[in-house]
Amino acid sequence: MRRHIIVTGAASGIGRQIALRFAGLGERLTLVDISAEALADVAAACTQAGSDDVGTITADLRLADGPQAMIDEAWGSDPVDVLVNSAGVYPATPFLDLNADTWDAVATLNTRAPVLATVALANRVIDAGRTANVVNISSGAALRARPGAAPYSTSKAALEMATRASALELGPLGIRVNAVAPGFVTVDSTANPVTEDYAAAVSGNPLGRRGEPDDIARAVLWLASDEAEWITGEVLRVDGGSSAGAMNLPLHWPAQGTDSPKGQHD
Repeated sequence: MRRHIIVTGAASGIGRQIALRFAGLGERLTLVDISAEALADVAAACTQAGSDDVGTITADLRLADGPQAMIDEAWGSDPVDVLVNSAGVYPATPFLDLNADTWDAVATLNTRAPVLATVALANRVIDAGRTANVVNISSGAALRARPGAAPYSTSKAALEMATRASALELGPLGIRVNAVAPGFVTVDSTANPVTEDYAAAVSGNPLGRRGEPDDIARAVLWLASDEAEWITGEVLRVDGGSSAGAMNLPLHWPAQGTDSPKGQHD
C-alpha cells in the first residue's frame, strides 16, 4: 500500500536524497522547505524518479505555528504515514560570540521544530486511529563537540533525547520514533557550507571514505519500513564507524617489540 511521506528540508542535501529514495518506491510525497524555487526543482526530480503524487509546502518551521500548519496542510490532502524531520542549520559561531538570538535560531529549527511536528502528527494519527513513523535526522555532533558548533551539537543531543522521550510515550499509541545520526556527509549546500579543510579534518573513519546523502537516505527508508517494526527510540549512527573512536591519533608508544608501558592509562 502506498504511503504518504513528509520530508522537511527536502530542497537540498540529505533531505533531497531521502525524498528521491521514497519517490523511487512510488510513495506519495509532501516536500517541505523554506525555498519555493528549490522545492519545485526537487519535486520535478521526484516525479522523474517514480512518484506520481508529489506536493510541496513552502514553510518556515522556525515559526511557532509552522510545524502545526505544515502537518495540517499535508494531512488535509491525505493522512500522513511517515514524517522525516531533516530540516536543520549548521552555523559556525565561536562560543564567546554566542547570544540569545544565535542560540535560539539553531535550537528552534533543529530541535523545537521536529518535536512540535511530531506532536502535531501524533495527535492527528491518534484521532484517526492510525499508525505512523517518525525519523529525525541527528548528527555525530550530538556526541562530540567541536569549535564553533556549541548550539548545533547541543541541538542534536537534545533531538536525540527528544527521540527517546517521544518514542516512550507514543509507542503504546502505534507511533514509532527513531533517528539517524550521519557522520560527515558530502553535500552541496548553500545553507550549511563547510570548507575543504574542515571536511578533511572531520571526515576520517574506519571505512575510509566520506559519506554520501544516499548512505543516510537508505537508513531512513529502512527505519521507516516494516522491516524495522520492532525498533523505536533508537539512534542509528551512519558514519563509516567514526563514532567507534578516534582515527587520527598515532600509537602512543613505538611499534617496536611486544612490550608496552605498564600502568599508564588515558
